[in-house]
Amino acid sequence: MLFLTFPLSNPIGVALLGALLFWGLLYFLTQLNETTGKWPPGPTPLPFIGNLHLLDFRRQDKSLMKISEKYGPVFTIHFGLQKMVVLTGYEAVKEALVNSAEEFADRPPIPIFQCIQEGQGIFFSSGELWKTTRKFTMSSMHNLGMGKKMMGKKILEEFSFLAGLIDSFKGKPFKLKLFNMAPTNVTFLLLFGDRFDYQDPTFVTLLRLIDEVMVLLGSPFLHESKMETYFSDANIIASLLDLMMAGTETTATSLQWAVLLMTKYPEVQAKVQEELDQVLGTTRLPEYEDQKVLPYTNAVVHEIQRYIALLPHVPHSTSVDTHFRGYFFPKGTPVIPLLTSVLLDKTQWKTPNEFNPSHFLDADGNFVKKAAFLPFSIGRRVCIGESLAKMEMFLFFVTLLQRFAFYPPPGIKESDLDITPEATFTKRPQPQSVCAKPRF
Repeated sequence: MLFLTFPLSNPIGVALLGALLFWGLLYFLTQLNETTGKWPPGPTPLPFIGNLHLLDFRRQDKSLMKISEKYGPVFTIHFGLQKMVVLTGYEAVKEALVNSAEEFADRPPIPIFQCIQEGQGIFFSSGELWKTTRKFTMSSMHNLGMGKKMMGKKILEEFSFLAGLIDSFKGKPFKLKLFNMAPTNVTFLLLFGDRFDYQDPTFVTLLRLIDEVMVLLGSPFLHESKMETYFSDANIIASLLDLMMAGTETTATSLQWAVLLMTKYPEVQAKVQEELDQVLGTTRLPEYEDQKVLPYTNAVVHEIQRYIALLPHVPHSTSVDTHFRGYFFPKGTPVIPLLTSVLLDKTQWKTPNEFNPSHFLDADGNFVKKAAFLPFSIGRRVCIGESLAKMEMFLFFVTLLQRFAFYPPPGIKESDLDITPEATFTKRPQPQSVCAKPRF
């Protein structure tokens, strides 16, 4: 713990200490008075640091879920001097993002992107700028093939390059991050019309830069900037940057988790491969529509995304003064709809903290949709690339499990594999390696 010391014999030191204590007390009392009868309950903030002492910064989402056990599904938290509202559980998140979608549609300033994009783009913009940009982007991406059958063929073509790379290791260990390359190339193909060779220096640099930005996310808010015209060069570039990062990070990281979890749970991997062999055989490549005839495989893909809770939350803010569940949120109030708490909601899932594909299966082994399956969020701010991400995840997962068997490196047991996530903007698996051998 860091302590500040002042020489009490020094009048300046005494005066400074007194001023700090007075300011801290004034802030503390002001916050208490402001929350009375308006804001949701929450832990009492300390001067300067707020409630930061209650948070494990490696798993902020789990810390917030623990706080909600005392204060309920809607509570107030202080990140230093920044006061925010947290929504936990399926019902509260759905009520805000669906039933009150317009009121909770804005974004607060996000640290690194205020520097890079100045509040523009799709992901972190608000108001009319966001509405216009999102509508234009959705139309453009559809025209480029997102959600169409031709995109499935492009994904399978990219798999052939990924399979060749895996084969080149001849059963020796390789890093999980290798699986980032294929989904990233699919996004680049959609945006730029062509793929990169995996060894291309530009491709390698882009992967590194995306990785660095994801690590930097979460820094303190730096500044606010003025918006420019909706279709300025700056806004178009910011939108492309959003699509690059969101389109590569989410599916690429999910694919890493998929391989890691199949390696850790070989009995699940074997059951998936048994179903694939029965339905697809060893030669027919899958189609996205095969979800309907691969219920167990489809359940495993969904359970991977539920269990990892890849994106714990993306903050929203109120676009107008908002009344919600008897509380009052002034316009611009930062709000955290905690998606982890939805994907691990005890009222929605039988064994929320366990990897259990039966969450998506009925007693007869048929696939069952679940309303609380919200890895892409819900409402007005639902992921713009959801349809592409679902297609990529299913096709890459099926082709990988159809073609390869995954197992730990020599000397490592399945139980030794670490499934504790890294602390970045998305929950990435710890850096580690796996092995693969062709199944036929």
